[in-house]
Amino acid sequence: PFAKALAQHPREFSDIFVAVIGAGEQSGNLGLVLERLADDLEEQHALKAKLIGAALYPAIVSLVAIVIVLFLVTYVVPQVANVFAGSKRALPLLTVIMINTSAFLRGYGWLLALALAAGVFGLRLALANAPFREQFDAAWLKLPILGKMSRSYNSARFASTLAMLASAGVPILKALQAAAQTLSNRAMRSDALDALVLVREGAPLASALAQKKRFPGLLAMFARLGEQTGTLPLMLQRAAKQLSTEVQRRAMQLATLLEPLLIVAMGGVVMLIVLAVLMPIIQLNQLVR
Repeated sequence: PFAKALAQHPREFSDIFVAVIGAGEQSGNLGLVLERLADDLEEQHALKAKLIGAALYPAIVSLVAIVIVLFLVTYVVPQVANVFAGSKRALPLLTVIMINTSAFLRGYGWLLALALAAGVFGLRLALANAPFREQFDAAWLKLPILGKMSRSYNSARFASTLAMLASAGVPILKALQAAAQTLSNRAMRSDALDALVLVREGAPLASALAQKKRFPGLLAMFARLGEQTGTLPLMLQRAAKQLSTEVQRRAMQLATLLEPLLIVAMGGVVMLIVLAVLMPIIQLNQLVR
């Protein structure tokens, strides 16, 4: 069978992809299933492209700001310090702080970079531990803006996959199991598997999802409408579209908010460095007069 042939290449075709193809072959709707898979992949790539596009400009501004500040602190400030090294007058507090910061970065900057790299490596090792990863993901969902975006993104992916599997004729328990594996957030994946247990025990899907507060109430509401009207795949797909739209809206709002904030922050840091350089010069001019 086509699905079994695709299963020989797990790197290119995921288990969910193979399951949907197999359901399409068994139901005789392979053409329709392939079309829905194509639509689903296009929507995934479009959403990821929009999220990357929204985060690209703030990331570039942040990188440029860090490079400029490091250059000023590690090269420009030491030059100024050498000029005033022989002066017996007390330097302004801001200048002293900037000179000390520059000396610290030039002397121990490599230690800070090494500590940062070690911290990143240690975090990656810790995230490989399943209990810690679940706690980390649960804490991530509590963040003010990023947490809501993550919740909506994972819920949209879950609803879209579940709708596709249900419309292809995959049994609801198997569809829930497969859809839960698409959740990148381990805390939400655990909730989805708990909902699977409730459905296996006879609870409606909407009731099972409503008991898991990490999933948006919108998803449970659409699932309830789908179960009551017999159009569960259609309602789940509509929920996925609304959640995807919400993710895009929040991403654009965050990018729009970050752009001026980053520019103002960069300007403020540069202004402090310039003031630290100019204040002793102004003092010398006043002394000469």
